[in-house]
Order: sequence, then structure tokens, then C-alpha cells
Amino acid sequence: MPEFNFLILYVDNPPNSAAFYSDLLGIPVIEQSPTFAMLPLREGIMLGLWSRHTVEPAAAGAAGSVETAFAVSGVGEVERLHGDWKARGLRIIQEPTRMDFGTTFVALDPDGHRLRVFVPQDAG
Repeated sequence: MPEFNFLILYVDNPPNSAAFYSDLLGIPVIEQSPTFAMLPLREGIMLGLWSRHTVEPAAAGAAGSVETAFAVSGVGEVERLHGDWKARGLRIIQEPTRMDFGTTFVALDPDGHRLRVFVPQDAG
């Protein structure tokens, strides 16, 4: 079976997006060119940032139609990250909210991609 190892977001400016994610997540940029950048999310899983202007075949989807989700260990961590990301100037489109799956909030990256932070209900 094929192994999942890459998440690619189509972005306007890969170097700018790489700097954003490197700072936000505290991870290094391990590859960068004017049209592509790559960061390690965890062992064997990479985040690719590809210029929406050069991706082939051309992408038709819009930012915000999928989410990148980050699970954390507790409600306190959801609230801490919410405050940190808000202070960094990220646009928050959902304030911390208790939902059927747990406590969560949603922010947007500079390209409008959704970033969901959550703690599963049984861990909160």
C-alpha cells in the first residue's frame, strides 16, 4: 500500500509561506526555491508549499476548502495556542469552541488555508 508522507498546500509565495510556517510551528525549512519549499512536520511527514502559479497541472481548488489539523494534549494548550496565534496576527475564524469532537479553534494562514487546533473530547 502507498505510504502517506506529504501534504502540499498551493500558496502565492513559497518563501514567505515557508517563513510563516517555520516561525509558527518552530520547524526548519529544509528545501526552498522560488516556487517550492518543504518543512518536516514529523518523522516521515513533510509539508510542501508549492506556488499556485507554477503547479502542474494547474490547481482549481480554492484555499479554505480543506483543513490542516493539529491535535494538542489539553484544553489549556488550545487556549494558549489561540492566544499566541492571535497575537501573531493570524485571522481567527472560529474562537475556541466546544464541539462534539472536542475543543477547537480555527485560524487562517496568509493564503487563506484553514488551520484547526483541537483537543479530542476524551483528552480535554
